[in-house]
This record gives sequence, C-alpha cells and structure tokens, in this order.
Amino acid sequence: MEINEQCVVALTWTLKDTLGEVLDVLDEPVEFLLGGNDLLPVIQQALQGHAAGARVDLHIEPEQAFGDFDEQLLFLEPRALFPAELEEGMTLEGSALPAGTNPDAPKNALYTVTTIYPEHIVLDGNHPLAGIAIRLSLKVESVREATEEEVGRGTCGTGFFRIEVSGDAPAGDEDDESDGAPPHRHLH
Repeated sequence: MEINEQCVVALTWTLKDTLGEVLDVLDEPVEFLLGGNDLLPVIQQALQGHAAGARVDLHIEPEQAFGDFDEQLLFLEPRALFPAELEEGMTLEGSALPAGTNPDAPKNALYTVTTIYPEHIVLDGNHPLAGIAIRLSLKVESVREATEEEVGRGTCGTGFFRIEVSGDAPAGDEDDESDGAPPHRHLH
C-alpha cells in the first residue's frame, strides 16, 4: 500500500541537528496517523506516495518544525512554589503550574524545568527543538489503512517528539493514554 492523505505509517528514524549530533532515535517502529496531528506537515508531505521500505531524508528549518526560540516563553519562578522533588529536565503542563506563578505564562504550553537555583527555577515554554534546524532520516516500516477511531481522534496516540520531551526512549508511551493530547500540539 502506498502512503496517501489518510493512513497510518510505522516509522523508524534518526534525528540530528545540522552539526550531526544525534537528538533522537526511534529503533522500534512507532505508528503515526497521516492527515491528523501526529506528524509535522513537512514530514507528511514528504511521505506521500512512498511505500513500506522507503527511506526519506529531510532537512527541516525551524519555521517548518517548532518555530524560533522565543525568550518571552522563559519564566523565572520562586522555587518555594514547586515540590521538593522537582528536577531539571522535568516537564510541567501550563495548566498545572502552581498558584503564584507568572500569570502571563500561557496555560496551553508545556514547560521544561531548565535550571534550579536555591531561590528560583527557570521554566522554558519553548519546544526543546525550537530554533533548531533538524535533519531527519526516516524509514517507512509499514503502511496501513487508518481506523475510523484514529481518524476521528486525529491521532494514533503518538505525537512527533512526544518521547523527546522527557529525553527517554519510546518506553514512556505506556502511560501517555491518560493525557490524550501530545504535548507538541500547541506549538504549531
């Protein structure tokens, strides 16, 4: 089956920055819905007409991916507002930020704890790949028709770089069913 406007593709990939540093690797195939919210439009377009076994190499500029880095999305917050077990690299939903944090912090953003000082923490609402041009070498492992449920939801439940946010390999996917929306959706 060839990839078309609305189907499910299982992909493996290696993602690098323009200097060749590996940012993310998918060794095991992960399914994504084409025509939904799972993949960046530039990736969906590049996959059209390919079939299982195809290899596609893409160079993606920031404006086609996660946008430019926005300093307005950096927030310095009082350390005392956050739990003691907070660690650098953790992600927090904007809607779940504790009372007393900056009211200008968008509620629909996902924040990464980038630095913890004794009295303050730095929250970054930019996508971890904002401002970075990326090189994506992907392989189409399989292609299938999308189910009505997948089309209705607009996702297979795995958004592009959902796993990248935590810095883990795909092992983080089991508990992702509860939150429904991949964290990157608000970053378009």
